[in-house]
Amino acid sequence: MGMDLGLTGKVVLISGGTSGIGLAAAQLFLQEGACAAIMARDAARGEDVLRQLRRAHDAAEDVIFISGDVTSAADCARAVREARAYFGHIDVLVNAAGIYEEGALEDLSEERLDAVLATNVKGTILLAQAALPALKETKGNIVNVASDAGVHGNYFAAAYCASKGAVVLFTRALALETASFGVRVNAIAPGDILTPMTQAQLDCAADPVQALREMASVYPLGRIGTAEEAASLIVYLASARAAFQTGAIYGIDGGLTA
Repeated sequence: MGMDLGLTGKVVLISGGTSGIGLAAAQLFLQEGACAAIMARDAARGEDVLRQLRRAHDAAEDVIFISGDVTSAADCARAVREARAYFGHIDVLVNAAGIYEEGALEDLSEERLDAVLATNVKGTILLAQAALPALKETKGNIVNVASDAGVHGNYFAAAYCASKGAVVLFTRALALETASFGVRVNAIAPGDILTPMTQAQLDCAADPVQALREMASVYPLGRIGTAEEAASLIVYLASARAAFQTGAIYGIDGGLTA
């Protein structure tokens, strides 16, 4: 008998839900009997992922796709509205939408800086803001996807580190603000996870296989993580098993920050 996480019938809104950690979280929530509304910008990809999820989980009624950009307050409000209209309530928000940026600060364009801050910081804040009234009704919770880069500095990733550091402190502050309403707010801080975002980073290297070996070599456990491993922590934090956990940042990084 497995551990019952008490997620049956719960409704989860996931940004960045069509790839990487967000998609893995959607799959795990569905396996646990929850319903999922996945939000992402690419409508064609969203519809494709929606078909895959419905087939894999025999869950035609339990998962929907909402096309939207987290950097738009109007899109965030509409995503919450559509998820509530379809499912009746929202119990969990997972802020998994994010973009990565690396390189020397002197080479960073204003456009790229704006994109990183808009998606990683503003997007996390706007979707939380839109979802809070619904989450207060259900005494629900938020799980933000931060990063080890929000806990310590990484070489040639100053803007990305700044954006994820903002998510870490936003998580702590919002947890204090919402605790009296019975709403919990936590974050995971993954190290390198093999997602399409990481794969794109590796593909830029002259030898992607060697680049992956080098990336893995800094981890005490000797490898990088999987999207499913990161998603498992999200699902646990969203569950009744984590009822006393709020304002916390959970490293999932193979010992990197130990």
